[in-house]
Amino acid sequence: MSIRISVVICVYTEDRWGDILAAAASVRDQLHPAHEILLVVDHNPALLTRLRTQFAGATDISVLPNAGPRGLSAGRNTGVAESTGEVIAFLDDDAVAEREWLLHFAEGYADPEVMAIGGRTEPVWASGRRPDWFPREFDWVVGCTYQGLPPGRTRVRNVLGGNASFRREAFEIAGGFATGIGRDGDKRPLGCEETEMCIRLTRACPEAVLLIDDRSVIHHRVPAGRERFAYFRTRAYAEGLSKALVARSVGAQEGLATERRYTTRVLPAGVARGLRDALLRRPGGAGRAGAIVAGVAAAAGGYLVGTARTRRSGGSFVIAAVPGPTAVPDGARDLPSPPPEASPVAALATDRSVVEPVGPVEPVRPVDAHGPAVAPVVADRPPAEPVRLAVRTEKPVRGDGVLPGETVLHGKDVLHGGEGAVA
Repeated sequence: MSIRISVVICVYTEDRWGDILAAAASVRDQLHPAHEILLVVDHNPALLTRLRTQFAGATDISVLPNAGPRGLSAGRNTGVAESTGEVIAFLDDDAVAEREWLLHFAEGYADPEVMAIGGRTEPVWASGRRPDWFPREFDWVVGCTYQGLPPGRTRVRNVLGGNASFRREAFEIAGGFATGIGRDGDKRPLGCEETEMCIRLTRACPEAVLLIDDRSVIHHRVPAGRERFAYFRTRAYAEGLSKALVARSVGAQEGLATERRYTTRVLPAGVARGLRDALLRRPGGAGRAGAIVAGVAAAAGGYLVGTARTRRSGGSFVIAAVPGPTAVPDGARDLPSPPPEASPVAALATDRSVVEPVGPVEPVRPVDAHGPAVAPVVADRPPAEPVRLAVRTEKPVRGDGVLPGETVLHGKDVLHGGEGAVA
């Protein structure tokens, strides 16, 4: 029996109307047909109505309102809860997938220990070409696969959210995406919700295998504003802020293990290549070397600021328990969405529906193309309960402590981590 893959596309603005239609069309054109396509609209009634009109009568596309608070994580959780496939794939709303995208995902899930598979994301620059100064080692800044990952199908610490898939059991074991640590399209571009989710999954299920298969390719549009150095620096700084939250949640040893390798191996090689190109008078060599140094400095600054804020104890983010699929009566998906406080994916903070990778991912070992013959993972654990983590992202008022209704949990209570894993 062919594995059924539901595809979730989170959308939030009519400014991307053409991109949204192109993304949906690319999923409809897959060699391995999608079981269903779910367009989750993030609190935009006009866009919701327009998409429902556009796809009225379509049997393969459902248009749903985000059932939780505004944000990418709640939108994803809504899609997971409403989907019916054994695997749920996520595609950015301004990306298009190649025809073999789902086919290679489906092949990977023939191994029952595989819980998540990501793919390769290629940039489509608004200017028509990569800026000379923009280092490939920092392509994660614009939502794309960065230089430093080995080719082929590779085991990793975390997949990148704009081009990723998860077995349904992953959400039953670990819960949904954490809300309150992701991006807000109108504010500083934070992220790391998929990194936190993947680490939490492998802690709860140590035998879980997470892969990146570079044959599952999507093409992600990079607008002109993101080709500028100001965005590059801001995004790198925000990555540091986000990594501080993840390190506070799961512990610095796991939360930053990949980043240490990336910073000490991949980036020095990139600087060397840039300086060599500069000596050979090749365009952009010195700029690329300088951008790598500036990016590392910005990320380190963000991490230090984020660490200081979390140590002073601030707001929180929520790991939502995502319910499994249920029978949906005809027309039920057209009902108004419940208020956030009544939703199973309710959270405390907002994060706009914009998918960006959350920094580097860790290559662990190559995996045979057909996957090893292994015994299946038995997901006999009860679904995860919502967990409220006391990690405030805004500067607190003097004297702030735990807010009413919040619980401060330690690693041993949530993720069976070591001392200081969660505080």
